[in-house]
Amino acid sequence: MKTLIIGASPNPERYSYKAAISLLQNGHDLVLAGSRQGFIGKIPIQHLEDITDTIDTITLYINPKIQHVIADKMLSLKPRRIIFNPGTENPVLMNKAAVSGIEVLEACTLVLLATKSY
Repeated sequence: MKTLIIGASPNPERYSYKAAISLLQNGHDLVLAGSRQGFIGKIPIQHLEDITDTIDTITLYINPKIQHVIADKMLSLKPRRIIFNPGTENPVLMNKAAVSGIEVLEACTLVLLATKSY
């Protein structure tokens, strides 16, 4: 089962980077999407439009004000769940996901991993 990080950044100071490292350390398969090219570990950061993998979980690290641009692509991946990390909460997208049968979590990926709740 793969996790897609949307808003992935090669900057070690960013929470998306920290989440990617923690997911890898916990044995999760990752796909990374972001606006900046680069890598986290050996995993390339791709444009969301290029992602065709089967995704179990999407964890968001992008501003709610720009999520409408990627909402249709995100939902078309048909993930089992979407994690809205702090600061990414978006009631409109959360409702669209829930209506599509996708589990919606308002949570911090890092906390879920630390508490073995991921």
